Amino acid sequence: MPEIEIISKADKKLRLSMLRKLTQWVLYALLGFMLHGCSSAENEMAGGNLAAVNHTVGAINWFSVNGYRAHGGGGSSCCIIMPTKWRPGLLAYITWEFDPDPFAAAPPLGTDEFRAFMIKHKANYQHHSAMVEIPEWPGTQSCDLKVHFLTCNKVKVTTACAVYGQPNYPIKEAKQMKEPAVCPA
Repeated sequence: MPEIEIISKADKKLRLSMLRKLTQWVLYALLGFMLHGCSSAENEMAGGNLAAVNHTVGAINWFSVNGYRAHGGGGSSCCIIMPTKWRPGLLAYITWEFDPDPFAAAPPLGTDEFRAFMIKHKANYQHHSAMVEIPEWPGTQSCDLKVHFLTCNKVKVTTACAVYGQPNYPIKEAKQMKEPAVCPA
């Protein structure tokens, strides 16, 4: 005949408490192992601003990089998520809207004439896209992603911490460039 073990209520509570603590410890350990795999330097991500630098005489109304949308009027827009450490094959898919005549004479704002003018004016907006490689940055010293809009619907990007116009800034093209009669192939 099997022996019957009699457990007091205090022993039962103690065993349940120990079982809970053991279960918690195992779950925390598993979570720690899982997070360790996600937090390697190769996979760490950080947020930064998107900035547009327009080198054309037209206007960049808006742009997006890998789905992160920003205004194109200069300055910075929040945010884009990028790896903290550069790796080969990092690409930026850029789409943008270009206004070839941003300073067209317009009727007074708020009038029916203005609304009709804007319908015609917006019909001249151009939509472009380009895929460019994001250049290597040293260590983890990347700053905002700056998108430079050039003539002939070309773009360049940089994560340099310097500011456009400084001697150590990697993109040297002038601003306010007019479109050439023929764009290079």
